[in-house]
Amino acid sequence: MIKIERYEDKIQKHLFAKNQSTISKYMDLFVGKKGMLSLMKYEIITMLFQNMPGAIGILFRNLFYPLLLKKVGKGVIFGRAITLRHPYKITIESDVVIDDYCVLDAKGLDNKGIYIKEQVFIGRNSILSCKNGDIILEKNVNIGFNSEIFSGSKVTVGENTLIAAYVYIIGGGHDYSRTDIPISEQNKPSHGIKIEKNCWIGAGAKIFDNTTIGKETIIGAGSVVSKDIPPHSIAAGIPARVARSRK
Repeated sequence: MIKIERYEDKIQKHLFAKNQSTISKYMDLFVGKKGMLSLMKYEIITMLFQNMPGAIGILFRNLFYPLLLKKVGKGVIFGRAITLRHPYKITIESDVVIDDYCVLDAKGLDNKGIYIKEQVFIGRNSILSCKNGDIILEKNVNIGFNSEIFSGSKVTVGENTLIAAYVYIIGGGHDYSRTDIPISEQNKPSHGIKIEKNCWIGAGAKIFDNTTIGKETIIGAGSVVSKDIPPHSIAAGIPARVARSRK
């Protein structure tokens, strides 16, 4: 069981620290590396190509974004206005499509970051957000528009899994056991989430931390998953309960 605590506090304390320059804060939040060379490379590439429209924009992003990212395979399509944070911790295999206005945020102190395997599609406005955690999308995952995956430790989505629009996968939470201090100042535990292969997550579903969804499972639209769901299930409701087995 993995537990990451109070990482957001470290970021916020650094952002509000009076002895840190604005450039230093920006580099910690976006670039993830120290040094003017890293900053200039990040700024020039994103400034010139991030919002370039049409096929020419896709071509130039495909040529220059690999200079920012850890690894990029062949045939990757980067849409317009994609936000990259700590890009040197992002790996993208071949034939991946990332639609317009997505966010790939691999932010963390000692995490591995984001790993996207081949033939993944990430729909418009979707967010992959790390807070010192890792996100792994296995082969042929399809994410609908306006969805978010948050990881404070590790979130894995198995191959061939369909994630519909407006789905929230929340790999972390807040401790609220104390009443003498605000919830925002208490520990932020994360145990992780695992979605196994060949699942279908319906539109508007929410999957909470410390859960596993077994292979070949269907989660109904609008459901809230707060406990493990066994393989081959059809589950729905708030909280989600198994309605029947697909077998």
